[in-house]
Amino acid sequence: QVRLVESGGGLVQAGGSLRLSCVASGGTFNSYTMGWYRQAPGKQRELVARISHVGRTTYVDSAKDRFTISRDNAKNTVYLQMNNLKSEDTAVYYCNVLRGDYKNAPTTANWGQGTQVTVSS
Repeated sequence: QVRLVESGGGLVQAGGSLRLSCVASGGTFNSYTMGWYRQAPGKQRELVARISHVGRTTYVDSAKDRFTISRDNAKNTVYLQMNNLKSEDTAVYYCNVLRGDYKNAPTTANWGQGTQVTVSS
């Protein structure tokens, strides 16, 4: 069973940047499509970005040109670099393993604790 641990969140002013990290253990990380999700208060969890096992990336429209997802297979880690943050980016951010690199792919691992990102305006 894959275990996921997210970190790197915090409080930042609008226009600032954060880099989130997610370490995966207990599986074959280099074969996984990985995704970053977020859940804002009162809203459903949404996929923000995903990266395939070969590094192909896909973003939700609101994240394009501001967020960059990347991975380091040697460290079993996926990153989310977030620039030009906006108040609407405030949420708890989670990572997960996706069943594949396609739209609406289901997640396959238990959710971690997430990391809180708060953007002040």
